[in-house]
Formats: sequence, C-alpha cells, structure tokens
Amino acid sequence: MVALFGVFGSAKAPARNDQAPADAESTRTSELLAKFPDADRQSVLVVASRDDGAELSKGEIESLGDLLPVLDAHADADSNGPTVSEDGKAAVLITPIKVGETNTDTAAVIKELRTDIADRTPAGMSLLLTGGPAFGADVAAAFEGADFTLLLVTILIVAILLIATYRSPVLWLIPLVAVGLADGLAGRLTAAAGAAWNLQFDAGIISVLVFGAGTNYALLLISRYREELQSTEDHRQALGTAWRKTLPAILASNVTVVLALLTLVLAVIPGTHGLGISSAIGLLIALAAALFLLPPLLAVCGRKVFWPFVPRPGEAGRQGGAWRRIATGVLRRPVASLLAGVALLAVMATGLFGTSVGLDQIEKFRVQSESATGLEVLSDHFPPGEAQPIFIVANSAEAGAVVAAANDVEGVVRAHPVGATDDDSLTKIMVTSEYVPSTEESLTQISELRDAVHEVPGADAVVGGAVATDLDARAGNRADLWLIAPLVLAVSFLVLLILLRSLIAPVLLLAVNLTSSVAAIGAGAWSSRTLFGQQALDLQVPLLAFLFLVALGIDYTIFLVHRARAEAAVHGTREGMVEAVAHTGSVITSAGIVLAAVFAALGVLPLVTLGQLGLIVGVGVIVDTLVARTVIVPAIFALVGDRIWWPGKPGLGELTHERRERATDAH
Repeated sequence: MVALFGVFGSAKAPARNDQAPADAESTRTSELLAKFPDADRQSVLVVASRDDGAELSKGEIESLGDLLPVLDAHADADSNGPTVSEDGKAAVLITPIKVGETNTDTAAVIKELRTDIADRTPAGMSLLLTGGPAFGADVAAAFEGADFTLLLVTILIVAILLIATYRSPVLWLIPLVAVGLADGLAGRLTAAAGAAWNLQFDAGIISVLVFGAGTNYALLLISRYREELQSTEDHRQALGTAWRKTLPAILASNVTVVLALLTLVLAVIPGTHGLGISSAIGLLIALAAALFLLPPLLAVCGRKVFWPFVPRPGEAGRQGGAWRRIATGVLRRPVASLLAGVALLAVMATGLFGTSVGLDQIEKFRVQSESATGLEVLSDHFPPGEAQPIFIVANSAEAGAVVAAANDVEGVVRAHPVGATDDDSLTKIMVTSEYVPSTEESLTQISELRDAVHEVPGADAVVGGAVATDLDARAGNRADLWLIAPLVLAVSFLVLLILLRSLIAPVLLLAVNLTSSVAAIGAGAWSSRTLFGQQALDLQVPLLAFLFLVALGIDYTIFLVHRARAEAAVHGTREGMVEAVAHTGSVITSAGIVLAAVFAALGVLPLVTLGQLGLIVGVGVIVDTLVARTVIVPAIFALVGDRIWWPGKPGLGELTHERRERATDAH
C-alpha cells in the first residue's frame, strides 16, 4: 500500500465537467466554436442597479461609463456600455476577458475585476459581475476547501458512530485507520485512472462510498469476531473463523455494488460514465482494506482491543435480545407486519407526485453567489436570455438564411452573426431569447430553433450554448436512467441467485429493495421541496440515487439473508430468520446509520445535486435498514416458509463446526 501511495501520489484527474453526451449537438457546437479566433475569450457582464429600485439618473449612467477604462485594464478586447434597460432601472457593461483552462484560473481575473469595481461603485448603487466566466469563478470559490471539509466531516461522523457502536476508547481507531488509508489510496488511484482514461467524476462521492462501504465491511467482520471470541479461547482462531464466515457476505456485497457501478460505463453523460469506473476502483480498495489490512491490525491487538467490554469464552448466551423480540413479534403477525411496512413505503413514494427533474444554473448551487444574483437582476430588466445566449454555427455561405430562419422562431429577440473562422468557412451566430433559461419555453425553443436551421439547405447548422446543453443533458440523463436501472436490478438478482441458490428468494428480496428505493426517492424529493425549497431534482439525482439505494440496499439483504440461510439449517426457516435478525440486527442497523450519516455529509458541499443525493440515500438506507430488513423481509419469510429456498435448501455445511454439532444432536 505504501508503494502504491508513492507511485500514484502525484496523479490528478481531469478537471472537466461536461454535462451533455459527447455526441450531442451542443457538444459538437462547442467543438466547432473552439475553431474560431479568440475562442478562449468570453464576456463578463457588469449589471448596475439602484439599491432602492428606482430609475438610473443621467449622472449615474455617465458615471458607469467611467468604469470602462477600469474594465479595459483586465479585458482581452474593448469593453462596451453601458446599455440601459427599457424600464431605465438597470444598465449593463460588457467586457471580454481571456478565460483560463479551468475555473480556478479564471477566478483570479474575476477577483481582480470585482476588487477594482468595488472601489468605484457609485453611492446608492450595486454593481454585480455575472456571465459564464463569473459563474465558473464562483463555482471554483465555492469548492475551495470543500473536499477537505467533506473528508473531515466524514471522519468525525464515522469516528463518533464507531465509538457509540463499540463503546471502546480504542477499537474504533482500527477500522477508521484501515478505511482512512483505503480512502487516501482510492483518491490517488482514481485520479490516475481519470487522467489515463479521460474520466470525469466527483471525488466527493467516491470518498463517501469508500468510507461508507469500508466501515460496513469492518462492522460485519468485527461483529462476527466478537461473537466468535465468546466461544473460542484463541483470539487468532476466532478472527480466522470470523473472516471465513463473513467473507461470502462481504464479497457478495462488494461484487454487487461494483458490478452495479460498472453498468455506468454504458452511460452517455460523461460524469456518470466516469463515476462508474472510479467508484468501482474505490470500492475494490475498500474491500481489500477490510479483508487484508483490518484483520492483521485486529490480530496484533488481540481481544483486549474491546476493552472495557472484553468478550470471553462462555459469555455467548442468547444474543440480540431486543432484535429477537422484534423478529418474534413480526413472525407472530406476519400479514399485519407486511401490510404496515408496505403502507409506510407507499406513503413515502407519494412524494414522487409533483416531482420534476432539472435545475437551472442558479438553482444548482446551495449558496447564493454574486453571479447568480447578477443574473437575477439582469433577467428582471433585460431579456432573460441576454446572459446565456444561444449560439449557432453554420457554413458561411448560408449564414444569412440561417439568421433569417432563427429570427422567425417564436421567442427570439434577435439573431445576428458575431464572427467567422480564419478561413471564413464557418460563421458564429448569437441568438438572444426572451425566455428565462432552462424553463420549458426556452427548452422547447431550442428544439424549434434546431428544426428551423436544420432545414436550411447546405448550412449544416448546429445549435449550442448553455440552454442547448441543458436540453441535451436532460435527454442523456433520461436515456441513462432507462438503460442503467434495469441492468442494476439484473446484476443484483444474479448475485442473490448465486449466493442463495434459490429462485424465489431473489425475486421477492429484489421486489422489496426496489419498493424501498422508490419510496426513498419519493420521500427525498418531497423533503427537498418542502424543507429546502428545491422545486426539482437535479438531472443526475434519480439515476445515482436509484443505483446507490438498490446496490447498497442489497448489501443489508445479503448480510441478513446469508445468515438466515445458515441458521435455517438448524432452526428451520421461520426460527432461522429470528436468529439471523438477532445476530445481525445490531450490526446492520449500525452499518445503515453509518452509511446514511456519511452520505448526509455530502450536504456540506455547495452543489445541490450532492445534497439531494445525500438526503435521498440517507433516508433510503435508514428506512431500508429499520423497515425493509427488520419488518418486511422477516414477514415475507414467515409467510412463504421453506419454499423461499426453492429449488435448493439450506445445508449443514454452511454452519460453523459448533453449530453442525448442535444440528446433529438435534436430529
């Protein structure tokens, strides 16, 4: 591991975050725009308005003109303005700047501009910088230190929950060290993979997955280790037995999530595609840490690491009293328990009614920025599309016909040529819309524009820009959802089929998992609207939430049902489920709380997308743990009985030596 840290220590993943598919029309337009002279030049808008909302006076407008030399000092070409709105309550100055390769590079220019303007703002007025470069700079500023904050919050959450789980001042450090090292290595390896394969992904999600899954594996192994210490004097023998007995469940859990994540390689959205490979790498590292780094650390420390509650041989007795009572109660009234659990999930799923998908540029950020405020002021007094123009690239010979066709589209304020390539073969046309960007009207307008300019013979016109990218991103995410979701369900079914050697159990368990996932998305969407005022889910949230809820939910199904199958060989299916809940209830609940809390940590990041994802997955994991695994699944097992294992049946070979002896005595 140390060698890997050294080899990949300097790796950095690409900083791009393309929202639309690589073959989308908006993407092709961006590639063509890069061929124009000064392609790295973009406009920054300075929006001026009075603090009291009154009309600008002639003297105030003249004072705005005095800002042009200040803007020119940072510009890549002459600045222009001020242009006053029709209502006379706002004015805008435009200055073209050279943007850097990343938002962070551009942020330095934006910061200097804001500093110089702030020193010259007329009394009683506000000057706000907005436009594409300003948005990019504000995004970069919002993420300054965010990854460190996320890591710190995640570590604190895991540490607190491990201390509460183990009630030991020492034991919590061991899994935290193992998982922390795994996260550090995962960050470096995924960055190297991103650089090698040009992958785009969010490192914060990978870190959360590694901490969440790695801690879950550790909880399962240590829980079984504690159990074995109560019947075995040699702590190394107990650890070996625990490792062997938890290995199938941990492997099945990891393989399920990894295979589910790898289905994302078929996604057309670059960020979703890249997240699949990078997350799979991170989870494989978490698996290696749990299976090969954590056991040696536990072996060196011995049973005293559980101090002050050191498990001793002969202390086993009946475990999980509270969980045993819950499971027994469910099995006594399985129909009522099943109906109650399903009713709760149905109520949660009603949150899907009224849910829409797609946030505009302002809504994507949890913290309001100067660029977002400036865009709102601009939209109040100028055509809303002024700050986010639509761009058309067409063959120069037919540019006039394309401009005419664009101007005929409803809602277009104006369309005019703004540049040509050096060989004059292509012309860039800028279109200003009267619609607010990313509304239904503006998205429909993009489709109408494309239809209109595509019909111009010989123009080969393509339509791009921010709103066009949004339209293509929505179509791409929708296609990804309908492709990936069935594949995730198929992968989960196959893993359960192989692990349980049954046809009935995987179908029923996957149905429970699917219902729980839909309910969580509904509850999360409702919470976003009512508690946080977020009227829509971001484009990637439905797919990623579904993926994580199904794949991670299967984890807890595997932990529970793998144990139930083993216990059924001795106690029968009904009582075997009681024993399984009694032995795994505590660890599954602890694992669920840890995973939910770790995903909730995504809320510290400024992107609404990650906050919504953390909220939905957090709610889903808790509900899945406390309702699906504790109530619905035991009730189904009670109602179906031994037939749930058809065509196979549990065998004594799945038990420990001690339990095989008990089973033999019982028969």
